[in-house]
Formats: sequence, C-alpha cells, structure tokens
Amino acid sequence: MSSVGDMVVDGTHQRVYVSDPTGGKIVVTDYNGTVKATLTGLSGVSGLAVSDDGGQVYAAVTTGDRVVSVDTTTYTQTASYPVGAAPGDLEVVDGRVWFAHDTDFGSLDVSGPEPVVRLAQRGDVNFWGAYGMFLAADPAVPGTLVAGNGGALAVYDVSADGAVLRVKGDMDTAVKQLDLTPDGKQVLTSWDSAGYGYHLGAYSATDLSRGAGYPIEAYPNAVRVAPDGTVAGGSFSWYDPDVHIHRPGDPEPVREYDFPNTGNSSGADTLVDGALAWAPDSSRVFAVSVNTYGTHTLRALTDPTKELPALTVSAPAKAERAKKLTVTGKLTSKTLPPAGTALTVTRTDVESPKGRALASARLKADGSFSFTDTPPAGGKVTYKVTWAGDATHAPASGADTVEVSRKATSLTLNNNGKVYAYGKKVTFTAHLGTTYKNRTVSIYADPFGADKPRKLLRTGKVNSKGNLSATVTLTRDTTVSAVFTGDARYASKTAKSTGYAGVRVSTAVSKHYRTGKIGSKAYYYFRKNTDPVFTTTMTYYKGRAQRVQVQVWYAGAWRDTAAEYFALNTQGKSVVRLEAPGESGIRARLRSSYINGSSGDSVNSTTHGAWRYFTFTR
Repeated sequence: MSSVGDMVVDGTHQRVYVSDPTGGKIVVTDYNGTVKATLTGLSGVSGLAVSDDGGQVYAAVTTGDRVVSVDTTTYTQTASYPVGAAPGDLEVVDGRVWFAHDTDFGSLDVSGPEPVVRLAQRGDVNFWGAYGMFLAADPAVPGTLVAGNGGALAVYDVSADGAVLRVKGDMDTAVKQLDLTPDGKQVLTSWDSAGYGYHLGAYSATDLSRGAGYPIEAYPNAVRVAPDGTVAGGSFSWYDPDVHIHRPGDPEPVREYDFPNTGNSSGADTLVDGALAWAPDSSRVFAVSVNTYGTHTLRALTDPTKELPALTVSAPAKAERAKKLTVTGKLTSKTLPPAGTALTVTRTDVESPKGRALASARLKADGSFSFTDTPPAGGKVTYKVTWAGDATHAPASGADTVEVSRKATSLTLNNNGKVYAYGKKVTFTAHLGTTYKNRTVSIYADPFGADKPRKLLRTGKVNSKGNLSATVTLTRDTTVSAVFTGDARYASKTAKSTGYAGVRVSTAVSKHYRTGKIGSKAYYYFRKNTDPVFTTTMTYYKGRAQRVQVQVWYAGAWRDTAAEYFALNTQGKSVVRLEAPGESGIRARLRSSYINGSSGDSVNSTTHGAWRYFTFTR
C-alpha cells in the first residue's frame, strides 16, 4: 500500500479492511495480517464502514462520486451508488450510510427499492477549511451522528429522514479523528491541547462542554473507542509509545504499545493518522504504522484492555545442595490481584531439565510473595514463577537462577607435553574419578591454527576403571580436552593435554659427481667450481619457510658459516643453490629445519632434518 485512508474491522469474519486512496484499492486481511483479498479499480477510495448486520463493507470512492458496497463473505463488489459529491469519511447509523463531502455531509439510504441520497445536511454549523471532515457514531447509540471540521464540532439526531442539529460547539483544528462513546455520553477527539497539554479531547455529547480528556504523548493523531468503552489513542511519536489504552475516565493508560524501528532514521515507525480500529470483541486493536521508506505495516495489538504486569523473582546467588533456601519476588501492576492469588512455581535443574512443578506461591496484599525449597540437585537451578493473568491482567512471569554447590571430582588426561613425529597415531586416555550418576566423558581435539576447528573425537561412558580413550593422528600440535559435564552432585570438569607434532622434512642433493664415505659419514662429492643444489621437501603450511643451516669442518670441529630462511612453495618444496667455493679440500654439511615461531607459523614443533655432508675436489 502507498497510503492509508481508513480501516474497519469485520468481527463476524475476523477481517480487517484497509483503504489505499493513492493506489485505488482496498486490502483485506485476517486477524494475523494474512492478505485475503485486494479490491482494485477504486481510485481515491478513502472512508470505510461496516453495515449493521456485518454483511457489507461500504467504501467512499472519490473518483466518480460514489459509495460502493463489498460482500464480506466473497469480497466482491455488490453495488455502486452515485451520491452526487466526492465522499470521504463514512459511518453507518441505523442502516443508513452517512458520508462526509467537502465541509458538509450527506446520507445514502439503500433500504428501499431505490437508493435515496441527501446532501448538505450540516444545518446551522460553520464547518470550514481544508482540515478534513470527520464523522463518528456508535452501534450502541442509535439515531446519533457526530460531525467535525476545522474548529467546529456538532452532534445530530439522525433517527428520522435528514439530520437535525442537537448541539454545536468548538474543537481543536488539529483533530484527525472523532469517536462517540458507546454510552452516548461523550464525543472524543484525537487532539485537544487547550489548557491540558497533549490530550485526547472529551466533550459532553449533550452540550459539548469540554471535559478532562486523556493525556497522551505528542502528537495525538487517532482515537477509537471499543464496545466496552475502552479508549485507544494514537500519537505520531518517533521516540515514545504510539498507542495508548485507557479505561473509561482513567487518565493513566492501562497499556501502551511502542512500534519498532524498521526504517533508516533514529526515530521508530509512526502511526498513520486515524489508522486505529478495534476488534468488536475488544480482543485487539489494529494499527497501521509507516516507516521512513514509506512501508506500511498492519499491527495487531493483543490484549489491549489488560494491564501488563511485571513479575520479578529474587533467589540467592549461591546455595548448598540439600539445604533449604528462600525465594522472594513481587508482582507489580497498575492494579493488583487479590491477596492469596496463586502463582505457579517451576524448578529446572540437571535432573529436571524440562522443569518440575513445586507448590504454588501466594501473593500478599502488596504483590510480594516468597517460598522455600530444598534443591536436590547441584549446579544451575532456575526458579520460574508464572501468573496466568485474569480478565484485566495479561499473564506475567519471572525467573532467577541459583548456583547450587556440588562436589569436585578428578579428571586427568595423559600425554601432556610429549613430542611426536609427524603423522603419529597417539592414544589419549581420560581418567574420571568419583561421580554421582553421570559417567560420560567427551574427548575433543583442537589442532593449532585457526583453519582447523575443534572436533569431537568420542563421547561415551568410562570403563570400570574410569577410563575412556581416543586416538589422534598428530599432524600439528594439538590440544586434546576431556570434558565431564557434571551431574546432580558433582561439578563439571575439564582436563587438557597438548601433544606436539613435528613436520616431515627431507633434503635431496644434486649436481654432485659421486658419493662416498669419509670416516663413517656418507658424502656427496662436487667439483670445486660446481654449485651444489639442495631441494628440501617439508610439510606445507601457508607462509611457511625452512631454515637452512650450513657448517664447515675447521680445526677439528663443525663450525657455523650461515643460516637463512627460504620460503616453501605450495607443494612444500624449497630449492637452495650454494655458491661453489672455487677451491678443493673443503668439507661442509647442510640441514633444513622447521623452527616453531620463526618459520612463519607456530602450528608444529621444531623439527630438524638430517645433515647432508658434502665436499669439493678438483
């Protein structure tokens, strides 16, 4: 919808009708907001009204100066009545359709063989200006119609043909909607700022004298009265509640509703002018809000006549298992239920995860309550207190949690700190000590490195010795965890063990012309002007580099000459070429290593490859 002209509720079929003047259509939904029908081709459609028997919805269509009727069972148009003027706001009183036009109003009577239209029924009332012409009536008050425009307000007797003025008076020019209370005693207006601040106006239907009205947030823009007299007021409020519910004559709201923010500004969605309607059984108020994108939302505000109580629960932060504790709380509301009202109490713990009902708690006169309990299970224990509500109060609930003491058990895990070769299958064994009922342990493996998630290896009951094992193939340093979740008498426990894994590393030699032994060591022989080439293959990890260390034999010992890091390619290979010395008789050795923390990562343990021995000859 691109605009909202009016909305009415068909209680017989539980349908909501909303008109869209700009889009030229009426949208029909059920009480849950599901669209049931869209009636199109109604250019400028605005005012809506439900017939006395609920069988028709009348719609004012400005283009073509007509009022159409729609069957509430089939959603089909049943008739189109020319009225000789562009109709606006609609009301049905005793079977006749009354419609606003310009700064006046008229009637449509379809009870006879031919429709009868009467225009210009305002009489001696100076309605004026482009403020909008508003009508109001109530099915419980036959023969009465209220009209307002600009700063003028009037009450008419419409029990016979035509409208007879009963009383005229004044109202605020900012009024967006009128309504008549079902006892016929008051006319309510959506705005009345004279002497009272922001108010819903309340005027005597007898002489239109101003009453106290109903205080409301800025800026009031809608008013609707339920069949039981409950008043719903609306306001254009970015940062305050949008819909305010008052019991008849009570200036303090019994309930307020605040729309969410579905747009792109700091202010929340706002109520469209006049877009409020009651379900005939007073179970809901329907409202249409709009956000900064121009998106309209139908909102079903439930239990509007009921106070919204708050129920708080306070339990000790800690308690001993099998020892009595006391839980207190309070129910607060605009009015309180009588002393002795029963509250439902539920205890949830590790032995009763779905909750266990306890004896009811009873309200005191001031809304407070207390009860005692002896928790049989330790750990997190939650006490939830619920009140089902009554005819004037919505349900309420509250909860609080106690940490109930449990004994400590022992849980160990072997192999902590040991270093293993790459790919070694290592069995980790958890040992669980004394517990109450739960003998289940879960074993997890968490390899080093953000790219490898923690993984559950095994969950099961420990054996008669209290042991449970799981095997890990160590390709990285890995933290293994054993987890006991606890039971009613023993607290949860976690044990950790870190197994360290080296890398695979090998170095191939090329460009030599032969091999042989010097002493007990195998050597590669190079000509003095040949560059030796060493190809290292190492377990790959992103950004990893190998450390190449070169030593020479001098004065009866191996002495360092150079050490440098060389990056691995994605296949885990790194080729290093040494410069030929140009002289013979030199003996040297080289090895490739992964150094934890210096080779570009820390996911494996430091691993040294085998030394490669080589010498240079003529």
